Amino acid sequence: MSENTVRTTTASRANLVACHACGLVQPLAHTIEKQRCTRCDAVVHRRHPDSIARTWALLISAAILYIPANVFPMMHTSSILGSEDDTIMSGVALFWNDGDYPLAIVIFIASILVPMLKLLSLAFLTVTVQRRSTWQPRQRTTLFRIVEGIGRWSMLDVFVVTLTVALVRFKSLAVITAGPAAIAFASVVILTMIASMQFDPRLIWDNVETDVPPGAEPEPSGKQHD
Repeated sequence: MSENTVRTTTASRANLVACHACGLVQPLAHTIEKQRCTRCDAVVHRRHPDSIARTWALLISAAILYIPANVFPMMHTSSILGSEDDTIMSGVALFWNDGDYPLAIVIFIASILVPMLKLLSLAFLTVTVQRRSTWQPRQRTTLFRIVEGIGRWSMLDVFVVTLTVALVRFKSLAVITAGPAAIAFASVVILTMIASMQFDPRLIWDNVETDVPPGAEPEPSGKQHD
């Protein structure tokens, strides 16, 4: 190997596999149909089985539910002055018009921007893996970690509705109930969180060339396995 070549490898190429339960790295036994971890006895897989198909199924379901989550009312308010239905965007507009700019921005980012970016990011990662792309594997792995890390904060709008219902009912000022969009929105968040769990980021590295000159884009090699 020349001095101008950087050798990169993966655990899969080294015939190693990591346990998904305890993280122990151990030799992969090709002669055993269902290999079990030597430490915790969990079934080990070189890659998540059917990772791409499961991720796509969850992403498509989440994308379908994202439409009613933004179109249907998130909250229904009934009082002596009448009743009113509020969607996520109307709630953001209400806070903005009342001068609560920070709260409006936070709800917009957590309830509109973050779920949409999560869907697009996971779809982008899945497409690049399917196309066996070797483009910026480290950056794509970082993107996956960011998507996985911010998933829990996407429930902010549901938390706001829950707290508002509890506070208003406690004061007996009005009757506030969660609308159908709350269920759809919670489903979107849960589905995208499960999708990020089903996506195996190690697939990103399966097509990276073993020997890569510094600064050069590696050529696709090998076959992708779920």
